[in-house]
Amino acid sequence: MLLKIYDKLLNHFGNQNWWPADTKFEVIVGAILTQQTSWKNVEKSIKNLKENNVLEPKKLFNIPVKTLEVLIRPSGFFKVKSKRLRNFLEFFVGNYDGNLDKMFEFPLNDLRENLLSVNGVGPETCDSIILYAGNKPVFVVDAYTKRLCERYPIMKSKKYEEVREFFEKNLPKDVNLFKEFHALIVELGKNYCKTKPICEKCPLNEGCRHEISNNNLSSK
Repeated sequence: MLLKIYDKLLNHFGNQNWWPADTKFEVIVGAILTQQTSWKNVEKSIKNLKENNVLEPKKLFNIPVKTLEVLIRPSGFFKVKSKRLRNFLEFFVGNYDGNLDKMFEFPLNDLRENLLSVNGVGPETCDSIILYAGNKPVFVVDAYTKRLCERYPIMKSKKYEEVREFFEKNLPKDVNLFKEFHALIVELGKNYCKTKPICEKCPLNEGCRHEISNNNLSSK
């Protein structure tokens, strides 16, 4: 079923080639900054960091907190996010000397455990880092994924780990597939499967619980 959903989304939206970034470190910074905001706002913060030539681990680690807050302000919650970035940088520079190869050489389960130990790095951020920067096969679950599972007859659970494990067990262990599928689900959620969905134009409207429910109501 999951591959059929993937094919429908791919045919409708095309390849997303997500995550947009010039470096793996930029992916990590973006994953932390994108919490509770739109990607457009993150892009503004990334641009500020690049223009000030600090989008490198040790450079970003060494700038004053107030400077960091100003540079990432477009992402919103800049005081909270500056702390989260600092927490990650202390972990990254302190344990791996700012070397991504050293960090990503750990087995997947150990890597997840290490990243989740960082204050401010939750499961979605952690798995985004592992998948998009580390190129390791872990499926990223977000609010759009949970909504899809609820409305389409996929699974009942909304628990992050249960949804992640379900996708990973029922899809080939393919990093590029995981990247594309997650990005396509995001596009579906942004364009059709919204809080108030646009079912009639949705590429997955056949079999969708929400669409079936609406049809039953309209026929009464």
